[in-house]
Amino acid sequence: MTSAQVDNAAIDTKAVAAFVAEYGERATALPPLAIVIAAYNEQGAIGPVVEALPKEVLGQATAVIVVSDGSKDGTVAEASAAGALVCDPKVNRGQGAALRLGYRLAREGGAEYIVTTDADGQYNPAEIELLMEPILAGEADFVTGSRRLGSEETKDPVRKAGVRFFALAISTLTGQKISDTTFGLRAMRAEVTGAVLLAQPQYQASELLIGVITHGYRVVERPATIHKRQVGKSKKGNNAFYALQFAKVVGTTWWRERQRRGSVSAASGATGAEAAERPAAGPAAERPAAGPVASANGAGSTAAATSSASGSSAPDSSVSDDASLAARGPRRSAKST
Repeated sequence: MTSAQVDNAAIDTKAVAAFVAEYGERATALPPLAIVIAAYNEQGAIGPVVEALPKEVLGQATAVIVVSDGSKDGTVAEASAAGALVCDPKVNRGQGAALRLGYRLAREGGAEYIVTTDADGQYNPAEIELLMEPILAGEADFVTGSRRLGSEETKDPVRKAGVRFFALAISTLTGQKISDTTFGLRAMRAEVTGAVLLAQPQYQASELLIGVITHGYRVVERPATIHKRQVGKSKKGNNAFYALQFAKVVGTTWWRERQRRGSVSAASGATGAEAAERPAAGPAAERPAAGPVASANGAGSTAAATSSASGSSAPDSSVSDDASLAARGPRRSAKST
């Protein structure tokens, strides 16, 4: 591992231990659905966002996990007062790192499903149900909202053009049509976040999406809405800088996944064509009863989270287990709507 990976692993392990120590069974026995939010200096916005989230979605009880990415304002106190379980590493590393930590907390806490939304209130919490429907029906492993299939309030022509450009680029690279690659409201089976490699500190939306598609998980889109930000300012910054950084992540992730797929095919003795012939995994309802999922993006059990609290080490949160992937074979991706 690089020194940066070692540092990140140490930060995550310490944060997990503190989270478990603070919340006890609330952290280690989560309900089926964890709603994960990365927040950086979102005082005034995070409280209303947490309070508006549903306590239950299609019969699945929820818990809200807010990971503060080194916030310097009242974000942590406000999120906690609104009822969220708050993890505060006290280090600003980027949204990608914060979400990765949130995924780990959800998996190790026993959540079966994960939904992500933003801390700024731009997404409609009522639409979580629409995203969860295909997953609970066993029709998808990962569902992302799409403003292009739904609606958006922004009038920024550059941002709109960027959404279309990156949708075309990722669709071309992965072979699956995606209309909106940067939408923050997403739903997934928890194990998905542990099977793909997540290493980017920022712009993780594309890394996760490309990883999920190239691992063969079933991905679909659903129409969704993005509203104007009502409180605070966007953290995306200059459009040109954002586009360049996002493009860099898209390119490096695609190349990394292409190399990985070649290595997995060689290790399993199957050609790409043979791998495509493998049967798809059955619906979620036919899989083993959900519980903490073993993964390489963090220890995969409640016991592991508890051991973290006692000071034992956890696996590096940015290393994927390709051997187990090769053994089970890829899932076929569903067509997006």
